[in-house]
Formats: sequence, C-alpha cells, structure tokens
Amino acid sequence: MAIKKRSHSFTIARRIVQFGMLLLFAAPLLVVGAGLFGIPSGGEKIDTTASMLPFFGSLSSSSILGITLLDPFAVLQEAAAAKTFTLGWLIGLLPILLFYGLIRGRTFCGWSCPVNLLLEAIDWLRAKFNLKVVEHALPRHTKLWVAVGVLVLSAITSKLVFEMFNPISAINKGILFGSITGLVTLLAIVVLELFWAHRIWCRALCPLGGFYEAVGSVGLLSVKMDYDACTHCGHCSAVCLADPEILDPVLNGSKKRVVAGDCMLCGECVDVCPTKALSIGFASPFPK
Repeated sequence: MAIKKRSHSFTIARRIVQFGMLLLFAAPLLVVGAGLFGIPSGGEKIDTTASMLPFFGSLSSSSILGITLLDPFAVLQEAAAAKTFTLGWLIGLLPILLFYGLIRGRTFCGWSCPVNLLLEAIDWLRAKFNLKVVEHALPRHTKLWVAVGVLVLSAITSKLVFEMFNPISAINKGILFGSITGLVTLLAIVVLELFWAHRIWCRALCPLGGFYEAVGSVGLLSVKMDYDACTHCGHCSAVCLADPEILDPVLNGSKKRVVAGDCMLCGECVDVCPTKALSIGFASPFPK
C-alpha cells in the first residue's frame, strides 16, 4: 500500500533538478541545431559546434567557460589504467569532488544521476502492477567493494572498466550523442529492479554510488531528527531511496542525524513524515 506524503517539496525540487540536468547537457546541441541521440537535425549548415559554446559536455566530462570538469571516479579509473596521474586531471576533478563532498557525496545519485530518475519510474511501475521483490538482496556496502574492484581491474587491464558498461552513459550520452555504451547494463538493471530486488543497483552494485558513499561519510548537510515529534510510524524507512537501515541510528536515538555515507539527501523521508520530525539542514560533518 502506497504511503501518502505530507509534502512533495523535495520530490518536486528533485524532479526540476533531474530534468534540468538533462536539458542543461542537451541545450548546447539543440542551440547549434546538431540534434540529439546522434541524429543530425537535418536543418541548415551549422556554423558553429556545440563544443565552442560556453558550456558543453556530459556527466563524464564538461567544459564551462573553458574550465574542464571531470567525473572523479572516471579520473581514478584513468589513473589506474595509465598508472600515472596528471595535474590537469586533479584540476578537472576537484570542483566536482568539492561540490558533492561539501554537500554530501550521494546527492549526485539522488539529484543528478539519470539512472536514479529511471529507477524511481520503475518504483512507480512496480507499485502500479503490485510486483513484489526482495528488499535486501545484497549488503549495501557491496558497492564500495565493486568500486575498488573496478579500479583494480582498470589497473590490470589498462582500460576504464566501468566506462565499458556504465548505464549512466546509456542515458546521458545516449540522449546527447547516440552512444549505446551501457545499454545492455541498463536493460539488465531494469529487469532486476522489476523482478528481483528493490533498488539493487543503487543500493548495492553501482561503483559510482560506492565512490560517492565513501565521499559522503562527511558533508555539511544531513537529515536531522526531532525526537519529540517522532511517532515511530515507519513511513520514512518505507520510502528511503538509499537503504532503510541508514535511518536506524536516528530512529533508535543513538544519533541526531543520518551519518551514513549512503544518504542521497533525496528528502523522501522528510516529505513523508506526518509530524515533521525529519528535516534537512546543516550539521557538523564530524559528529561526536
């Protein structure tokens, strides 16, 4: 049975950001008339290219006013594969790493990743057809080891291993450039989500999620608890996109905020709380 939300504030805000991110990356191609999905627009001759605009790129690599921004995990794979590291890579990854690190690492997963947007649609579809799946098929920290394994394999094979099956590319680069990299993985994830386990990719298998979980162990924003208002109804755990167990310490009173690096700051728990016991706000990244 679906739980009725008290508010949709965070859900609406995330949808605006999620679709806004897709539009942001698509806009340069649309502006120059290049078309999407790798299909030429068929219009007049293009006098400029999207790469010459103030902003251009994808979630893997972008350029803003001539400043290159790089996906930190992709850079780590590149460094492992090449057995070297350059200053240019460090300059490219630092803005992204600092941005998500200061807020909370897995806000990327909750607010920016197009795969999470798709899987939220899968959640709705599964509920619509009353498809029952396993809630915890694998430990949530499995993705940390998957991330480590990807880096080790990148070093052994001298290839960017995750980029060979990255489902994020199947959506982001697929829309922009018609890339089919990661398409098989994406289809497999959809099948697993529908028929095997709830949130299995985001919770336990995604190496990028594992990387951001490690980064997310600190951050200036957290889900916080007002114990006097909490009635222990369990609604927050039922809707958590990351993993319900990350809420256990605040529910049992051992912590005043969610400290797990898994938290996406998606705000689903805040929106559904009937007594406004949960909120998102600033908190010390090093709680006692």
